[in-house]
Amino acid sequence: MIATLLFAIFLLMMLIGVPIGAALGLAGAAAIALANQDAQWLGLLAVPQNFYAGLGKYPLLAIPMFVLVGSIFDRSGVALRLVNFAVAIVGRGPGMLPLVAIAVAMFLGGISGSGPANAAAVGGVMIAAMSRAGYPASFSASVVGAAAATDILIPPSVAFIIYSVLVPGASVPALFAAGMVPGVLAGLALIVPAVWMARKHQMGALEADMPRPPFWQSLREAAWGLAAPVLILGGMRAGWFTPTEAAVVAVFYGLFVGMVIHRTISVRDLFPILRESGELSAVILLVVSLAGIFAYSLSTLGVIDPIAKAIVNSGLGEYGVLALLILLLVTVGMFLDGISIFLIFVPLLLPIMQHYGWDPVWFGVILTLKVALGQFTPPLAVNLMVSCRIAGVRMESTVRWVGWMLFAMFLVMVLVIAFPPLALWLPARLGY
Repeated sequence: MIATLLFAIFLLMMLIGVPIGAALGLAGAAAIALANQDAQWLGLLAVPQNFYAGLGKYPLLAIPMFVLVGSIFDRSGVALRLVNFAVAIVGRGPGMLPLVAIAVAMFLGGISGSGPANAAAVGGVMIAAMSRAGYPASFSASVVGAAAATDILIPPSVAFIIYSVLVPGASVPALFAAGMVPGVLAGLALIVPAVWMARKHQMGALEADMPRPPFWQSLREAAWGLAAPVLILGGMRAGWFTPTEAAVVAVFYGLFVGMVIHRTISVRDLFPILRESGELSAVILLVVSLAGIFAYSLSTLGVIDPIAKAIVNSGLGEYGVLALLILLLVTVGMFLDGISIFLIFVPLLLPIMQHYGWDPVWFGVILTLKVALGQFTPPLAVNLMVSCRIAGVRMESTVRWVGWMLFAMFLVMVLVIAFPPLALWLPARLGY
């Protein structure tokens, strides 16, 4: 009965517009109070304890740093220089600017762990450039929103950090390595429908008439941005620093590039950068900490085991259960952001993963692919919200374009399910 009330209170608060973090915390606190009516105040001591326990985890220190990295590189002009370099390589022509947008978003995924920050950085440059070349604004927003979703697969990734905290046996380095191949495959899969739609609908008619940047000059200007993923990921692989320390190194590197090399960031710009990243980090970490209360109430009320047993004994079999979970998360992903999905559903899915003996790293990549799909699946698509705001279009206008790109990334998820070595080969090769 109390378990039913827990979910009923949570859903009711969501429906009336209560923020997701507050809904998780309040529903969990109410369930804890109802379950400890004989010693209600003593039971409620679990609320602050689990609020802190949800937040007091070392890997979570990397989140505000990687969010700050995204803000710094957004303002440093690195994205524009990478775009010019990519155009210098692939040239001009129908469908080339969408290809460049996706390639640059994939590359920036190796610098920042935030999808919306990636969408802002790439969209700020590419949406205007695609508009000048004759691409519809709704199509440009769709491409940028979808491309930025690769950010949470290509390391470093905030989603993988959250998952590593929730699941024993899934280390951050192993998850980072596991996300590399599926992340690249997802980016390549997005390029196919983006270029095909651009050519089929004869978009970008003015692109061929635009000048092509000189290759060597573009390479020199983009060199500092190109070196960032090498420093971050190479330093972690070489053992110079942990993923959490790598985030701090990336912050100082970004500041050095922005303030000393490109001189696009002044001391006056530091306050808005820190405020913007601080606000976003606070929202993420507050949701994480309040979800700790919800997770504690789930475990103490004994909700997880009955749900897990019901799914396992449903007669669907291993792949039937996996298909059911994907369908569930696809539906939920249309309404909740990725971090909330992890915090709510991973504790419920953990016993199912253990029952079938699924590799926790592989399962983490599958869930993260689903979250990536959710980041540009209407009606609640955080990346698409950012790109639509930059393009000045309504999200409904992107549906005709986004559908093909969702299908392309869904095929990548099916491939990773069918062939687990796509995710597990690189971690094994690197000794994780």
